[in-house]
Amino acid sequence: MNARDATTRRIDLTMHRPWFALYGGVKPTLVIGGRGQPVQWGLGTWQVPADETVVLGVFLFNRMWRFGQAEFALEPDHAPALVYRAPALPFLRGRIRLLESARHRGD
Repeated sequence: MNARDATTRRIDLTMHRPWFALYGGVKPTLVIGGRGQPVQWGLGTWQVPADETVVLGVFLFNRMWRFGQAEFALEPDHAPALVYRAPALPFLRGRIRLLESARHRGD
């Protein structure tokens, strides 16, 4: 175990797609620290630095353009649970927020 391992924490990000959307078969991409990675809808867990502000970004791509973009600056004192909500229309922005139950825990 090196010093870098000791200064990380795990965060949960739940990806929600709308129940009705004017696009299909689109999967989200998560960007952490400038590095993008394809992800699945639902709950996922990632490791980020514990003592730094980390900018998380999400976007959707439908082979022609990017849409549903959202960013969130996760501070070290924020709860480690976030929710992304994708837009119903393929030209709108998405939203990333702290998970309500985690926001009130007082961790």
